[in-house]
Amino acid sequence: MDLAYSPEHSKFRDQVRGFIAEALPRHLRAKAETDSHFEHREVMEWHRILYKKGWAAPNWPVAFGGPGLDATSRFILHDELERANAPTLSPFGLGMVGPAIIQFGSDAQKQRFLPRILAGDEVWCQGYSEPNAGSDLASLRTSAVDAGDHFVVQGQKTWTTHAQFANWIFCLVRTDPSAKKQAGITFLLIDLTTPGVTVKPFLTIGGTLAFAETWFDNAVVPKANVVGAIDGGWTVAKALLGHERTGIAAVGPIGRVIRKCKKIALHTRSGDRALIEDPVVRTRLARLEIRHRSLQMANWRALAGAQLGHAPGPESSILKIRGAELVQQVYEFAMELMGHDALAWFPDPGVIPDFEASVSSLFLYYRATTIYGGSNEIQRNIIAKHILGL
Repeated sequence: MDLAYSPEHSKFRDQVRGFIAEALPRHLRAKAETDSHFEHREVMEWHRILYKKGWAAPNWPVAFGGPGLDATSRFILHDELERANAPTLSPFGLGMVGPAIIQFGSDAQKQRFLPRILAGDEVWCQGYSEPNAGSDLASLRTSAVDAGDHFVVQGQKTWTTHAQFANWIFCLVRTDPSAKKQAGITFLLIDLTTPGVTVKPFLTIGGTLAFAETWFDNAVVPKANVVGAIDGGWTVAKALLGHERTGIAAVGPIGRVIRKCKKIALHTRSGDRALIEDPVVRTRLARLEIRHRSLQMANWRALAGAQLGHAPGPESSILKIRGAELVQQVYEFAMELMGHDALAWFPDPGVIPDFEASVSSLFLYYRATTIYGGSNEIQRNIIAKHILGL
């Protein structure tokens, strides 16, 4: 395997770097330099900039607005965006429901939804988890009762990330309560302005309004919004979860925080020397970086398979486990390097260096990585059953 970039790919990398340097607005660049939190409006501003360039959905087929990049070019684009600390686009439309509609949707659904997702005109969130059905997704109880040309939806979803900013939600709902757990489920698209739908955001321990609870009180949803077959939503859900688990391997955030760890170690002194000069610190950094590179290569392999038309399979659970564990490890190490500075969870400006300001909040936020997208315990069960045949 030749891991060196070809001349064409090196040229593309230079093109991406030049574009980011020119196109990233000054106010977003200032936040990027300190790894500050980007507000939703700022993320969407960058989304529209990438859309105009044709790079908002690098994994989409050309027929639906994708740029036609090969796996290596997609990797380069993603890597350079992460290196620049540019705002991360919401994955729910571009990386989840969009590919699901491309794979399973009707022609009418593709024409209605895909252009708006691509342009950022409509924002999406995910309605999978419920108060008693998170990782055990097949136990969901939100119901959709057949009423002729529509369903009447009743129930509750939780952990609906950024639902307060979304226009639409893609949901798993139970349409046949008499069937076995996985069989009577349907994949349904719901307009969040539908009467009977209520969204209530709540604070995380990290101080962000990332999550929300969403209620459905006799909400009327047209049957035209079913993706795939009625009672066949589990097939769509598994395919979508494969895309999600590949996308939440956290390769980019891990690389970003490793670079932050190096910066913290360089500027933090222990006695008469910087922490970066301590052999123990250097060894731990090296081990984290090796694990990151290994994860990066595994993710690259999955992307190469996708380029050949292979949908993400159970191997995406491996990426999810290793990425979830590693992102927690690197944030724990960053907290250790910060010492007493890590106690300032929500520091006022100037209390600690700017490049440390977001670490504690993100450390708390990323405790959820081993839970969301299917807990790591569930991922191990998937690997045992579908890869090892146990």
